[in-house]
Amino acid sequence: MKILMILEANFPPDVRVEKEINTLINAGYEITLLSASPNAENSIFYWNKAKIIKHKMPKLIYKSSVAALKSNIYFNYWHKLISQTMKNEQFSAIHLHDLPLAKVAAKFSKIYNIPFVLDLHENWADYMEIATHTNTFLGKILSSPAQWHRYEQEMCMKADRIISVVKEMKERITRLGVDENKIIVLPNSISLTDQIDYIPSERFSDFSLFYGGGINIHRGLQIVLKAIKIVSEKIPNIKLNIVGDGSYKNILENYVIENNLAKNIVFWGWKKYDEMVDILIKSDVALIPHLRSVQTDNSSPNKLYQYAYFQKPIIASDCISIKRILAEMNCGITYFHNDPNDLAEKILELAENKEKLQQLAKNGFEAIQNKFNWEIDSLELIQMYKNLLRDENESFIN
Repeated sequence: MKILMILEANFPPDVRVEKEINTLINAGYEITLLSASPNAENSIFYWNKAKIIKHKMPKLIYKSSVAALKSNIYFNYWHKLISQTMKNEQFSAIHLHDLPLAKVAAKFSKIYNIPFVLDLHENWADYMEIATHTNTFLGKILSSPAQWHRYEQEMCMKADRIISVVKEMKERITRLGVDENKIIVLPNSISLTDQIDYIPSERFSDFSLFYGGGINIHRGLQIVLKAIKIVSEKIPNIKLNIVGDGSYKNILENYVIENNLAKNIVFWGWKKYDEMVDILIKSDVALIPHLRSVQTDNSSPNKLYQYAYFQKPIIASDCISIKRILAEMNCGITYFHNDPNDLAEKILELAENKEKLQQLAKNGFEAIQNKFNWEIDSLELIQMYKNLLRDENESFIN
């Protein structure tokens, strides 16, 4: 059985897509991945037995994606790429990563009479509602949140199977009127077989917090900096290590200068994975400070599982799905997402309780080893395809 995957990004890397490809190939499926991005170069090559077809997308086409539901420029570009690919190869299913191209994928699913799998990495409609680029004057003209929500519902109804990342996301999609039996939950858990042991050169001498990821207003780092200012009155040498970059970084840097926090905050910028892990391991606590929204209430970042694997107690904002997972793993504590005082109290709680710190670290690692890992979670993906293609064969015979 051959599956056509479609990805609106340069590949590799993409941790989730890589794991899914590996899982399906090991289960006996053939994979062709079609991707396009302004950062790519036209090429065809093999990645772990998967055929990768990459296209360099014109920047004007890429920019038109924000208006995809109001203009056909972006859809027409992808229609041409997919048409070329499907004329050259015969596929048993179309597997689309994320919502935007669902209309195009559904069309080819109907033309070739093959099932369409919609793999929702994000709650896209809700993401578009809070994204910085869609909240500019021009962005509001080109992209309508209400239109994206209608599109999401329509495409979820058309998809033969839907992949969500957390049960809260599945429940949200079900409330749209979608049959829950065609939705599976495939978390952003880590693969144990892909992990290697990292030994830090040394531990940070002061009590240290770690954040890794993009830097924008929705990540909530502005709340963290305010909390650090409060905590520094009791722990003068507390450190916050920020690994990453983004549009909100300059505002945070100005806050650090204005509040004399330069000795407490370190902006590392983007780092290679092993360098990022080294900084993480040297730190005492890891942070997931996302501001609450429909998007963050129905998602779970890769970093949650990575932090637990590397035995880092987690302090996270009270986003519904993240709060539930931390409780099930018993590896962290949460605070009210928009309250620096509450966060400061939680930081002090762990800083002053080494026994609790060690117990949360142990709990997280054991949870990853015993339950919350890709080796267990990916069985759902394999079973989904077995059921899907079996049903299609039975339908064809009948």
